[in-house]
Amino acid sequence: MKEKLVSIKDVSFQYDQDGPFALKNVSFDIYNGEWLALVGHNGSGKSTLAKLLNGLQFPTGGEILVDGVKLSEDSIWDIRRKIGMVFQNPDNQFVGTTVKDDVAFGLENNGIPREDMVKRVYESLELVNMGSFLEQEPHHLSGGQKQRVAIAGVIALRPDLIILDEATSMLDPRGREEVLNIVRKLKDDHKLTVVSITHDLEEAAKADRMIVMNKGVVYREGTPEDIFQLDEELVQLGLDIPFPVKISKNLKQKGIALSKHFLTEEELVTELWTSHLNK
Repeated sequence: MKEKLVSIKDVSFQYDQDGPFALKNVSFDIYNGEWLALVGHNGSGKSTLAKLLNGLQFPTGGEILVDGVKLSEDSIWDIRRKIGMVFQNPDNQFVGTTVKDDVAFGLENNGIPREDMVKRVYESLELVNMGSFLEQEPHHLSGGQKQRVAIAGVIALRPDLIILDEATSMLDPRGREEVLNIVRKLKDDHKLTVVSITHDLEEAAKADRMIVMNKGVVYREGTPEDIFQLDEELVQLGLDIPFPVKISKNLKQKGIALSKHFLTEEELVTELWTSHLNK
């Protein structure tokens, strides 16, 4: 049986007391060791959920439990030790003059002893393949390298859950791919739980489970394979279907038999190559 890390129970939220609900009666669980993608167009409520999960805002209704503890002003600092967040623009997270100093900043704030802090800085940068950039100034790095350093700063704190809040949206395709591959490896090797907040369904396709948000409520929940069966419904919600899924659909319409909708170009090419060889 899967172990719950976070439970969101009938959560509602309004930015203004008399304003519209950004979230309304939202309920779902996040399980230890999974990668959950929260997807939706602008205004769907996904970014508001990210703020609630990290205690930047508090629900106006319902409750959020992290490891069985209710998120509140009294528990927020303990809960933030369990949850790390990587934001859209890594430049907004940098405070150190070097990569090494930047990763050390959060550890210093948490009172980590120096000997342990030095070890964690080196280990976390090695994990994201940035160990040779210790003395580099962050603003000299590429977008993908900056985001990897931001991730190192978070994992050095050893959280149970990492939230990626549109963390790849400012990267080029290569940078996006390298960051997502790093996150997948960290998740698998260190049993991290990952929540990615995104409107990019190609990114969401890499998750174990997806939740589609629309107008502040949970519209659909399932595996990426389940969600992409919705097809035109996703387009109507303002979401763009991943390229491999579009190609799979078009090939089926042309009479080319495929076993399923494929989520990556590699899977699709392998299927086409294998089916061709078998003829």
